[in-house]
Amino acid sequence: MRRTTSRRLLATALTTVVAVVGTACSSGSGSTGAAKDADGGTYTIWDPYPQFDKGSAWAKLLDDCGTKAGVKVKRTAFDTSDLSNKALLAAQQDNSADVLIVDNPVVSTLAEAGVLTTTDENKLDTSKTDPNLLAAGQSGGKTYGTPIGANTLALYYNKEVLKKAGVDIASVKDWKSLTAALAKVKKAGKKGITFSAIGTEEGSFQFLPWFWGSGAQLTDLDSDQAVSALSLWRGWLEKGYAPNSVINNTQTTSWQEFASGDYAFAENGTWQLANAEKAGFDYGVLPIPGINGGNAAAPTGGEFVTLPVQSDTGRYATSQKLATCLTSTQNLFDTDTTLSYVAPTAEVQDKQVAANAQLKPWVDAVKAAKGRTSDDLGTKYPKISEQLWKAVQSALSGAGSPKDALAKAQSAAQ
Repeated sequence: MRRTTSRRLLATALTTVVAVVGTACSSGSGSTGAAKDADGGTYTIWDPYPQFDKGSAWAKLLDDCGTKAGVKVKRTAFDTSDLSNKALLAAQQDNSADVLIVDNPVVSTLAEAGVLTTTDENKLDTSKTDPNLLAAGQSGGKTYGTPIGANTLALYYNKEVLKKAGVDIASVKDWKSLTAALAKVKKAGKKGITFSAIGTEEGSFQFLPWFWGSGAQLTDLDSDQAVSALSLWRGWLEKGYAPNSVINNTQTTSWQEFASGDYAFAENGTWQLANAEKAGFDYGVLPIPGINGGNAAAPTGGEFVTLPVQSDTGRYATSQKLATCLTSTQNLFDTDTTLSYVAPTAEVQDKQVAANAQLKPWVDAVKAAKGRTSDDLGTKYPKISEQLWKAVQSALSGAGSPKDALAKAQSAAQ
């Protein structure tokens, strides 16, 4: 690729990368630093886990992997969105990290900007990785890394609220039975379901399981299936099964509503497991059902381990050793347990469920999940997502019908 073309692609990528990051992953404030050490025996790793300090198990794992590869590791942790921007700027300066752990929706943006090597080039083994999770790191028929873990969305439910309403959770298998359960809950004097429909990527993220669960595709926003999904949400608001606050809810404020103990259901993610244990009531987890049953595809969060392009291609062999170490079976188990992630391989998923049976519904949800940039959408996704959340806002606020809102979204997305 010519240098001028590469710089132009990098500049374009900088304007789009912020829109899709930080929806379903760890974040915080991090320090900055130069990517390369003058010493060729030092390899740099950038990650989005600033919550883990130098004494953490994560930092020690990085050092251990460096020792096994015969090099010293220099680690820098960034906030998720800051990391993506820093990676693009570093690539412009030919100063990229040797190993970059980045939020999965950004992989295609970095790949199309020429920042990342492919697995064919760097020899990372992805043969054991679940294909639906690996797809988030694919663009143009090429793979640009391997997932370190995944999180996704499911339905938390309050067992006591459902019991008082006479709802057997085993009966909730599709949209019709879920809506019937919400009706019983309301009749019993409790609240139905809460979720996030805010006009940001979080709103799209939470709508996608229902959108995909209807059979809709992101390339056809105003299909009959898509209209049925948005009509489902609007119907819940009109009947009082969901509160009007969902229009402004983030995933955090939605969780706070559920934590009050008044709601039967809440759509949220694996990252709320620790808070669920502190909620003070007995809860369960149910994969989000599709329109006619089965588990709907929910969007994946989580990060990919990638190897950026280096002018010194001789560094790739050692970088590959570092990445392979980080994604080995035991290290994936330890890391994903710490992050409340589901592992990207069946072998480690089985190990997680054996250690904690409560993870079974989350493993099922992740197996049905898909990346937001999958289906080779790549950098087209942010524009599509923006129009999708605008349609959701329009329909739920009553500004337009689901059909009209999605027709407008499809026109704008094209």
